[in-house]
Amino acid sequence: AAAQVVGGYHRVNPLTEHELELLYDLIAMRLCTSVTISAHQRKIQPDNQYLTVSEGPAWTALTLLAQLSPRLFLSAFRQACGMAACPGTAAVVRWLETHADAIGPVVEADLRKGEHLVFDLSAGSADPVCLIDPADVPRVSDALFERMRGAGVRVGIGRYDEARRGYTAAEYRPAGSDADEWRTVHLGMDLFMTPGTAVLAPLDGTVHSFANNRQPLDYGPTIILRHEIEGAGELFTLYGHLDPECLQGLYPGRPVAKGSRIGAVGDPSVNGQWPPHLHFQLVTDLLDQAGNFPGVCAARDRALWLSLCPDPNLILRIPHLPKPESGRSPEEILAARRTRLGTNLTVSYEKPLAIVRGWRQYLYDQLGREFLDAVNNVAHVGHGHPAVVRAAQQQMAVLNTNTRYLHASLVEYAERLCATLPEPLRVCYFVCSGSEANELALRMARTHTKGTDFIVVDGAYHGNTTSLIDISPYKFDGPGGSGAPPHVHTVPMPDRYRGPYKDHRDAGRRYARLFGEAVERIQRGRGRLAAFICESFLSCGGQIVLPPGYLAEAYRLVREAGGVCIADEIQVGFGRIGSHFWGFQTQRVVPDIVTLGKPIGNGHPLAAVVTTPAIAASFANGMEYFNTFGGNPVSCAVGLAVLEVIEKEGLQDNALTVGEYLKQGLTRLMPKHPLIGDVRGAGLFLGVELVRDLDRLEPATVEAAYVVERMKDRGVLIGTDGPFRNVLKIKPPMVFTTADADRLVETLDRVLAEPRLRCLRAGV
Repeated sequence: AAAQVVGGYHRVNPLTEHELELLYDLIAMRLCTSVTISAHQRKIQPDNQYLTVSEGPAWTALTLLAQLSPRLFLSAFRQACGMAACPGTAAVVRWLETHADAIGPVVEADLRKGEHLVFDLSAGSADPVCLIDPADVPRVSDALFERMRGAGVRVGIGRYDEARRGYTAAEYRPAGSDADEWRTVHLGMDLFMTPGTAVLAPLDGTVHSFANNRQPLDYGPTIILRHEIEGAGELFTLYGHLDPECLQGLYPGRPVAKGSRIGAVGDPSVNGQWPPHLHFQLVTDLLDQAGNFPGVCAARDRALWLSLCPDPNLILRIPHLPKPESGRSPEEILAARRTRLGTNLTVSYEKPLAIVRGWRQYLYDQLGREFLDAVNNVAHVGHGHPAVVRAAQQQMAVLNTNTRYLHASLVEYAERLCATLPEPLRVCYFVCSGSEANELALRMARTHTKGTDFIVVDGAYHGNTTSLIDISPYKFDGPGGSGAPPHVHTVPMPDRYRGPYKDHRDAGRRYARLFGEAVERIQRGRGRLAAFICESFLSCGGQIVLPPGYLAEAYRLVREAGGVCIADEIQVGFGRIGSHFWGFQTQRVVPDIVTLGKPIGNGHPLAAVVTTPAIAASFANGMEYFNTFGGNPVSCAVGLAVLEVIEKEGLQDNALTVGEYLKQGLTRLMPKHPLIGDVRGAGLFLGVELVRDLDRLEPATVEAAYVVERMKDRGVLIGTDGPFRNVLKIKPPMVFTTADADRLVETLDRVLAEPRLRCLRAGV
């Protein structure tokens, strides 16, 4: 923040290098003056708190200043003003570029002749090594060295200036003033080698410092050498993850000759718990540190730290070493979308994210920054679940065709899916999306009943086809919509927070009785009811939990009028509710048709319709039903894998336990933050409604948008929903933990306390 202020000032009133050199001391002196004056004033007027209002923040700033090198501040200020952060680096780089013959090897293998394999360890890499949980060091090590053996090389290369996702220790996540931001950009080069491999000094020099940095995921045994560079000052070379024996007999100032053995690669038990490798780094200013130095930086500080730490390949001299691909920036991608894609294909967040990887309940952007995903219910069993990925890969390699051929996985999956549903839901149709599923359900209902009219709940959304937009008030009553068509009849949303019956004990039946009016409208118009379609929990409606008895009474009235009942489980099915596998089961009803999507394939394009034998018989009226991709072997393999993971990992129970824990945590925020009007939901399907006034329930739409954006800035992804877009929707992958719940609640607590939010509430 200080560097941004300095940079902004410099653009208006340019600062000189000498002035920048004085800034740190002037800032520190001003803070010292502030706390001194506060202490003096407190003695004179001890009851006047206003006189000491800045004392606490000033001490906090002074404490931070004391922990960091003044030259780090100077480097940051120079960088912000468009100057070289470390002015001595350029001369060192020139010397290294022009004195190749004076530089020796760092390892005995000849890296200049191709005795190495370069790994892509970037955040979005498809390298199989990157598909392994980085915390599983033995598996990662085995994968790395197996690849090296297959390539016939002794050294694997991890690249410089590469944004990675593998830095998971707390030390890599320093608390920032605005958000916690992972340090992800690699400032050195990794040389993966078997433990015991010798490490050599590439230049004459002396031992500057050394340490055994024993903290897990730190460097372990580390040596830093100092080298005098003729006409260019000094250069430091850092060697991390060594064997501890190399530290014996060292002392600062000890001479080291070029080519001499300075240590050996350590194994994970001694090297900081990493796969065996040497971390090799160049540093032109150690910023007063000894025995350790950051080997990874935050993406926002990338240019600053790269100036302090030039490319190690200036010494290693690996020819044709591919640099990490930066790819298109988020701004470039967004501009291309606006040119090549429809402009009504929206993106999340005011500042969109360029996401390159998902793993369990986390998403990672192109800079390796981690985001806790609390909104993507499609990745039901977790992003990139190995069992699901493996099922798709293995089946795709063997066979992928249509249902005109016999393949056992189709019936196996249908049997497994039907086993989760009550009788008489026993006949399956497989499609590729939730919209296809609901479209097919409407077609079945019309065919079975010979009806044409539909009853829908206000605020509902059922899909993106023309027929489904027609039955989705969320769309036809929204921007660009033209209202309900004549064959669609809307009943009020059974909202126990905003609705007329509130949370009355008989609210469900009272809302359901309004179906009689809808049936009368259909009959007056000489129509015939085909179906009532309803989500078991209302998602786009604002994470609404239906009142007890609502569906039972509604289903009774619909069936009496000759219609069928369709349960849209596309958002909430497969155990998300926790107490039940299917949302409709919480209402103690059995629908005639159930539509499934989103979580069914964990991101794979798979959906289904399950109905009764009677409706299936009506639908088989002589017209063939066929779906080119629906029920293909790959989709069935994926669907089976998802069901197996839900069962084996106990994800429905997890949704119940963690969901209740999270709901309680959110509820505890209500007395502290009057912006929260309601907390509702079940399992891992939760909503937090924000209102400006607890009596009038004025929707806090602008505030909700602000909260979602700021939660994203702080590394937690949620969204908004509801007719007024004022409901925070929370529906994370089912592997969400209580620790994740704590992080979400704590982050929301901080965001709701931000001064800017109070200004928005005041209309400022």
